[in-house]
Amino acid sequence: MRSSGRPMADRESEIVARIAAGVSDLNVRAWDRLGGDRHPFISHAFLSALEDSGSVGKDTGWISAPILVEDEAGHLAAAAPAYLKTHSQGEYVFDHGWADAWERAGGQYYPKLQVAVPFTPVPGPRLLGSRPQQLLAAIEAVTTQNDMSSAHITFLGEAAASECERRGWLIRHGVQYHWFNRGYASFDDFLAALSSRKRKAIRKERAAAREGLQFRALRGSEIEPADWDAMWTFYQDTGSRKWGRPYLARRFFNLIGERMGDQVLLLLALRDGRPIAGALNLVGPDTLYGRYWGCTEDVPFLHFELCYYQAIDWACAHGLACVQAGAQGEHKVARGYEPVVTRSAHFIPNRSFRMAVAGFLDAERQGVGSEVEWLRESLPYRSSSSE
Repeated sequence: MRSSGRPMADRESEIVARIAAGVSDLNVRAWDRLGGDRHPFISHAFLSALEDSGSVGKDTGWISAPILVEDEAGHLAAAAPAYLKTHSQGEYVFDHGWADAWERAGGQYYPKLQVAVPFTPVPGPRLLGSRPQQLLAAIEAVTTQNDMSSAHITFLGEAAASECERRGWLIRHGVQYHWFNRGYASFDDFLAALSSRKRKAIRKERAAAREGLQFRALRGSEIEPADWDAMWTFYQDTGSRKWGRPYLARRFFNLIGERMGDQVLLLLALRDGRPIAGALNLVGPDTLYGRYWGCTEDVPFLHFELCYYQAIDWACAHGLACVQAGAQGEHKVARGYEPVVTRSAHFIPNRSFRMAVAGFLDAERQGVGSEVEWLRESLPYRSSSSE
């Protein structure tokens, strides 16, 4: 990629865009004013913790290259958390088949430009600020000027996806499962909304998972070094089984604990006072985001208890509107989590390659639509057809 900090003329306006060396070097208030104060994963604290801990960087295949748009006075008006990628790991929107096809045709797929929150399949803002079209023009310029195969914006909101579609970007759909608080003041209120069969099944699962265990919910400064050590052990176990090696460095957990305060929620399961499982969450203004989980002891249904049921319980108690418990998992539907469509956008300069990918995505979107419709018929609520 051409040198960091180098301005790029946006042909569509007088606005100047540039590539920064990383989020850590940028002004905290200027960045968070674009939306980081409302969404924890695009906050300066979270993104800089990834950089400062070495979780992203040259040796990881995620090279931070945030794209910035400044107004006439030189103030930050828009930004995108962008990365130069040399692989497709840690994205959760899989394009390995595209890479294989492009390279079999004689092209070089990597490096590519990725606008994303690394290792975080959480829908949210990606085109920060109030000038999405100028920001997209800058992303396109970076891609074409550096002869990259493609640019990708993953897990962006519906409005931002529409902005991308206006410019001819390809839109991809996926499915996640989110829980929505429809006026529940407690977990029992939530259970009362379910069919009797599902209600009994969840109570049975919770009883089995909780037998002989104690549970703690810790926020911010309540999380001590020993608690982080335990969570790191849990995360390493899960990461090694899922990805071969964990994405996040140990120091990352310390840094978010220091920088994000009460936005960090750690749920622990203990046996005789010793943690045997943990789930790390981040707290937004109206949403609880479940991120990492792991255990050192295999207890039936403990994953459901710690990651799904305790998350719902905590959200009800604190008046949150939604729980997002991570990517994938049709089994969440039986536990009250509803299918929602996620979106990504893809800029492919090569016309023939773009046409091939577009055909694939058209068919995939139809399949996702049918899947969501089918899943919604399986929801466990009394008002659904399952009652």
